[in-house]
This record gives sequence, C-alpha cells and structure tokens, in this order.
Amino acid sequence: MSGHSKWATTKHKKAVIDAKRGKLFAKLIKNIEVAARMGGVDIDGNPTLYDAIQKAKKQSVPNKNIDSAVKRGGGLEAGGADYETIMYEGYGPNGVAVLIECLTDNRNRAAGDVRVAMTRNGGSMADPGSVSYLFNRKGVVIVPKGELTEDDVLGAVLDAGAEEVNDLGESFEVLSEATDLVAVRTALQEAGIDYDSAEANFVPTMQVELDEEGARKIFKLIDALEDSDDVQNVFANFDVSDDVMAKVDA
Repeated sequence: MSGHSKWATTKHKKAVIDAKRGKLFAKLIKNIEVAARMGGVDIDGNPTLYDAIQKAKKQSVPNKNIDSAVKRGGGLEAGGADYETIMYEGYGPNGVAVLIECLTDNRNRAAGDVRVAMTRNGGSMADPGSVSYLFNRKGVVIVPKGELTEDDVLGAVLDAGAEEVNDLGESFEVLSEATDLVAVRTALQEAGIDYDSAEANFVPTMQVELDEEGARKIFKLIDALEDSDDVQNVFANFDVSDDVMAKVDA
C-alpha cells in the first residue's frame, strides 16, 4: 500500500494550495451531504458523518459550508441532490487495476466522464467484478507523525482491532477491518493522538511495481479521473518506490 498511500497523502496536501482546492472542497461537501442523508444529522449516532466532517475541517472547508451540507443532507435545508454511489472498474497503463468510486446525480454523465478519462490516458474499462476482487474494503486512518513513533500508534490501536501500522514518511497509516474503523479512530482520540482522516477505503491485495515512466502515466490517469466532479475516489494497485517518487516530484 505504501506507494499509493504516500502519493495520495502528499497529493492532498498539495491540493489545498493549488487550483484543485475548489474541486476538493466540493467532493468533501458532497461526502457530508450523503452521510447526513444516509445516517441522519446527529454526529454522535452517525460516525460516517463525523468522519466526513472531520476530514473537511482538516482541509479547511469553511464551517458554514459544512453546516449547510449537513442540513441539505438531513432535509433541513433545500437544494440537496439525490446522489448515488456507482463503482467502475478498469485497467490503467502497465496493467494496474483501477477502481473508480463515483458519487453522482447523473449516472450517464459519470459513466461518460470515466470512460473518456480512461481511454485518453492509456486505460480501458473492465466488466464489473473483474478488478474489484483484487481489493479488500479496509478501515484506513492517516496519522501525522510529529513526535510519534510507530510503537506509540500501535500501542494505542492494537486492542481496538488495528491490523497493521505502516510508515508513510510524514505520517502513519493504520489499517483495520472496515467494521473496526470507528473503534480504531476512537482509540486514537482517547490516547490524545491527532489524525488527518479516517475512512473505509479499498486496499489492494497485490501490487504492480512501477518505474518512473509507469508512475507518471498512472498519476496522469488518476488526475484525469479525479478531475470529474462525479468521481469521489480512485483506488489502484500500484506501488512506487521512494526513489521513483522523488524523480516524479522533481
């Protein structure tokens, strides 16, 4: 997971200062709206909503935007759209398996956007089920390092159901079963450990090691996919070494 996670965490840091900030805000707001619609507006009784709000706050989404999204989702304010989650599957360059999670109020638009992004960037669509078996649904919590050691984090989360803690350089990634996500996140809070995000993601069971050229191609594809307002998350089973990552960043 290291290459993909490391890339994703640095990318989101960059997104805050570049032109994609508006797009990122819109996706975080949509997450909140859907979570409120599915599980109600009470964050104590709706951990998915709690996590969606925390993630938005970490990315500096204004509180008034967050409050409005919660109200729209809960039907307390007009203007909420009827979003549905759709998963698309495909292959990127070098045979990298790609899972594309869309949150959309227009299925045809979402499908068109995904197809165009894939075909223009060396990817191809695949039948449902042909790629998803390469991923498991896992709880993923990203913890900024600061003064923390791996043992500090492991000690806090082990009894809560965490399976492993990975060092991503500037942060730690805590993996658990998706059903243990809230317990793991709560254990960190009780230990006084801050975290950047806590969500259920698709984690690959096997990975394709990429060189610099392969890494550039897959990053270009994922950027094109994420450029669509309907695409909420992209999961892919690639790994990139620190050396390759440094060359790409340069």
